Amino acid sequence: MNIGEAARQSGLPPKTIRYYEEIGLVVADRASNGYRDYSDNHVHRLNFIHRSRDLGFSVEECRLLLSLYDDNARESAEVKALALSKITEIDAKLERLASLKATLQHLAETCHGDHRPDCPILEELSSGHCC
Repeated sequence: MNIGEAARQSGLPPKTIRYYEEIGLVVADRASNGYRDYSDNHVHRLNFIHRSRDLGFSVEECRLLLSLYDDNARESAEVKALALSKITEIDAKLERLASLKATLQHLAETCHGDHRPDCPILEELSSGHCC
């Protein structure tokens, strides 16, 4: 199938598929005319990558996940460790976002939001020690 059909089936834009091919995550076959030719297996791998990226895995982590997926002698402990590491990373991001939200909430509550020029939000941002 051509890249347009692979894109439709995987939900990825053709540009992203070309990028994944460029960095070696997916290697499409080439038809006699030189065009990329994707099989159902390619689409399966693209779906795997798409879902992995949606779960927050980096491109390099996707590369590792694909290698583990392809390795029938893999130990599931490796996959679990990668997932647990990602959960720890997500938890840290959530804590950071909660802190940012609390800071912005406080600043918004202390700002009068009226015709006066003084604004604690702008003062905090200009202080250099925000958040």
